[in-house]
Parts: sequence; C-alpha cells; structure tokens
Amino acid sequence: MPILIALLVFAVVALVTFVAATLIDQRSAQARLIKDRLATAEKAPEREVEDESALLRDEQLSQIPALDTLLRRSQRVTAIQDSLLQAGMRMRAGNFLIVCLVCGVGAAVAAFAFTKNPAITWVAMIIAIVLPYALVSYRRQKRFEKIEELFPEAIDTLARAVRAGHAFTTALEMIANEVSEPLASEFRQLFEEQKFGMPVRDALMNLTDRVPLMDVKFFVTAVMLQRETGGNIAEILGNLSSVIRERFKIQRQVRVYTAQGRMTMALLMAMPPAVVGILSVFAPDFVRPLFHDKIGHTLLVASLTLQTVGYFVIRRIIRIQV
Repeated sequence: MPILIALLVFAVVALVTFVAATLIDQRSAQARLIKDRLATAEKAPEREVEDESALLRDEQLSQIPALDTLLRRSQRVTAIQDSLLQAGMRMRAGNFLIVCLVCGVGAAVAAFAFTKNPAITWVAMIIAIVLPYALVSYRRQKRFEKIEELFPEAIDTLARAVRAGHAFTTALEMIANEVSEPLASEFRQLFEEQKFGMPVRDALMNLTDRVPLMDVKFFVTAVMLQRETGGNIAEILGNLSSVIRERFKIQRQVRVYTAQGRMTMALLMAMPPAVVGILSVFAPDFVRPLFHDKIGHTLLVASLTLQTVGYFVIRRIIRIQV
C-alpha cells in the first residue's frame, strides 16, 4: 500500500511538472514562430513561385513542440490521431493522451480513497484510461455508419451530374454542396485537394485513408479504372450504387439472423450487475463480503475481467462481415 501511495504521488507531481514545462515551452515556441514569420515577411521578394503554391496541411500531433517531436516517433500515436480525425474530433493526439492520463490518475485516487484496495485501484485506473478511447471508437463507428448511409445518394448525385454534362471534378463540388454531413466535408476536402493541384488519383487515395470503408474503396477503384481505361462513368457509378444498396439489404438480413445472439449478449452482460443490485437491496449481508473482504475484491476483479472477455468473444461471433 505505501508503494501505491508513492506511485500516485509521483504521478501527480510528474503531471504538474509536465504541465508547467509545457506552458513555458509553448510560450517560447510562439515567440520563435513570430520571429520566423517576421523573417519570412522580410525575405518575401526572394521567395520563388513554387513556395507560394505549396499545399500545406496541419499534421501536428500536439501544439507543444517537444511533445510533438516525441509523439511523431510512434506509429501508434499517429494511428490515434487518425482515429480522432475519423471520429470528427478536432483534438490532437497529444492532448488526448493527456486527457487519458488525467482520467486514469483521478480514477485511481478516487478508487483508493473509497476502497483502500490496490487491485480495485489498478482496475479503476485502467478502465478510466481506456474509456476515452472507447468513446472515440464509438463516435468513429457512428460517423462511418452515417457515411455509409449517405454514400449511395452521393454516387447517384455524381452520376446524374456527369450525365448532365458536368466534369467529374465539378460534380465533386456539387456533392459537397448537396449531400448532408459528414459525407459532404469528405467530398469537399477531395475537391479542394485536386483543385489546389494534387493529382486526382492521390486525392482519391487520401479519401480512402480518411474513410476506410469498403464502399469508398469500391468507388475509388471504379473511378481510377475508368480514368485509365475509359468507359461510361455514369453507368459505372449507377451500377455501383445498386451494388451498395443490395449490400445494405443483405446486412439488414444478417442483423435479423443474429438478433438472438445480440439478445443473449445483452442478457449475459446485464444479469450479474442486476443480481448484485437486487441482493444489495434485499440481502445486504450476503453481498457485503464481496465489497469489504480481500477475497471478495479479488473475485470482483476476476468477474469483471471475465465478463469483459466474454463480451468481446460474443461480439466477435455475431459480427458477420458482408
């Protein structure tokens, strides 16, 4: 127990020191940025035309220069930044990791203050650290589901625009103005990238990176093949829209067939907390050792772990890819 208290004190002191150093480093970084901008403005006549036409993107993982340099060495942190962007969140990966750390330390302190049990403290800290990432994954999934729902409509709009005589790039702008969010922002970025000089092929590949869905990959593949080999793009897009709608129909049928498995998962996940809650009301002496005895704490942690593993196993069984 003294070791756990020492670790918590160390984590709090390290966090405070890091925040203070961050504020100082950020102020000095802003001063350096202002000096660089002034120097660039003084040397404006010496710049070449190519420098002015460069298309720059903000790919910082953190606004803190030292932390940004450190985070760029990890591919996992870059993947977290991609997940944040795909979830529609403007938070940077560095700030997100700090939020996870603060949540973990806060949950550990609160759990230790109430239970005085190291096992529950560690479990609470791990859950609090993982919980923000679970929220990001949930928002990312819901955003992708909305994009999948709107994608056939966007393809039909693109096909109608091409049939009406508009160029493919002009039709992309029409989709960005007519289709609902969040799909409109993705097509708007696609249009702007090719508008500022990026090849259409590269802009389409960036779209698949931002939205790694099967339907989007089909669309990009069809468009690139048509641009390389020729063909009626309107007819190709119309057939692709029909295929995507048929795929949605099959997915709904699969969801009906797996309804029993999903109901079983919900029942198995809700039964243990419900039983503990009912016994806590009608037979508190029977449940009290589970929360006040060391063996009860161990059993509680083991049951939560096994229940979590069971949730992911059942979810993997009933999740059928179409």
